[in-house]
Amino acid sequence: MKPRLSFAHLPTPVEALPRLSDHLQGPSLFVKRDDQTGLAFGGNKTRKLEYLLASAIAQKADTLITAGAVQSNHCRQTAAAAAKFGMDCVLVLFGEPQIPPDGNHLLHYLLGAETVSTSRENVQQKLEEVYQSAVSGGKKPYLIPYGGSNPTGAMGYVNAMLELAEQDIHPDWIVFPSSSGGTQAGMLVGARLTGCAGNVLGISVDKPADTLTNTVTDLADETAAFISKDWSFSTSEILVNADYTGEGYAIMGEAEIEAIQLFAQYEALILDPVYTGRAAAGMIDLINKGFFKRDETVLFWHTGGTPTLFASRYQERLLFKQSP
Repeated sequence: MKPRLSFAHLPTPVEALPRLSDHLQGPSLFVKRDDQTGLAFGGNKTRKLEYLLASAIAQKADTLITAGAVQSNHCRQTAAAAAKFGMDCVLVLFGEPQIPPDGNHLLHYLLGAETVSTSRENVQQKLEEVYQSAVSGGKKPYLIPYGGSNPTGAMGYVNAMLELAEQDIHPDWIVFPSSSGGTQAGMLVGARLTGCAGNVLGISVDKPADTLTNTVTDLADETAAFISKDWSFSTSEILVNADYTGEGYAIMGEAEIEAIQLFAQYEALILDPVYTGRAAAGMIDLINKGFFKRDETVLFWHTGGTPTLFASRYQERLLFKQSP
């Protein structure tokens, strides 16, 4: 395996969801609690950052640079990792920030990150400008891609599948939000390493199915090569459902609200409005449609994102409907 720092709270627990399973009258539901990885409210990016920070430190970097939305979970965890290891952090953020900052954006400031605003279309150019500016200023920057999704970052979920294999649960399906592709690619490589026979189903948060499928396929191939495995993945192996992208990225609809309330009120489990809320909404709809068999086991992989709930843009909508 590749160099890795150890700062996530691992292994994260697997919990049964008996009340929600009974309510939905579908398969047996479990959850993998990667919202409890421990780094500034945790989340899936913490696993990736264990490998990305090891790489940055090996290169003697003193500054982490990455990008995301104003309420980015990835940026929040990157800023936290930088603070933990005494590094500077610059976040290139797109979207309209709330004044005063709230949710994840508040934590970006609290963790000491410098923020640079741009449009979503201009993110890559702005990242390059920020990187070159850091170099010109005598810094040694380390650029982390959007979502931490490269072979180094994907190693976090190769390792996560090794962890799951030791937890004595063998789900028929693993369901989770998928966007930049690194989590899903790592899971697929890890599943092949462990012989996991379960189906790895990514619910797209924002991308069309063919786009996300191709992204995951390429990244899974690259991750396998990264650990010296002569493996290739075909697009037919990549399970993606893009039926639940709603009105677009980070726009919370009625389906997400219902999923958040169901998980909270039946299992005291808190989802977020952008990623896990959307993936859970998709899973619930698939259960209602009979996609999963009653005798199957479905593991919902909670990838974190809880601080986003406290962004003011979501609060009024969440409070509008009190009961599932």
